[in-house]
Amino acid sequence: MNTRFRRIILWVLNAIGAVVGAWALLAPRSFFDRFPGAGFGPWVGVDGPFNEHLIRDVGALYLALVGAGVVAALSRRADASIAVGVAWLVFSVPHFAYHLAHLPDLAPLDAVGQPISLALSLVLSLPLVVPPRGNGSGAPETPEPAASTAPAASTAPAASTEPAASTEETTR
Repeated sequence: MNTRFRRIILWVLNAIGAVVGAWALLAPRSFFDRFPGAGFGPWVGVDGPFNEHLIRDVGALYLALVGAGVVAALSRRADASIAVGVAWLVFSVPHFAYHLAHLPDLAPLDAVGQPISLALSLVLSLPLVVPPRGNGSGAPETPEPAASTAPAASTAPAASTEPAASTEETTR
């Protein structure tokens, strides 16, 4: 996968994480009562009593994923995007599995919308963990143009410190 596609995926995951993370961290009660909004939910409030500490921690976790994702997107390094993809998968797989097991607690529209939305971050993470072809070094996938460090070629003949050979020596 090329660098541009990796960066697009990273920025989409960063956007998801920033919205969810900022909402949960900065307004935990609103997050608990209303997430995800837009005619759905609540998805968090049906899962037990309000716990401000837990919701703020979840928000901070999402923002930590965003922080790592921003670094990976800006660095253009394959190893950075692989690490971020692994981190999103480590979070997304059990999160997705938990919510699949608790679909009966939701209204029918939410029981469809929730797994689709949770699958998005999981599916987007998968291509990030695949190493790029032909580049296992972790170096940028599309190297930036480098300035030449070699001295400029001269068109003048090279000066020699050796005395010129006599005609007699060159004919032997």
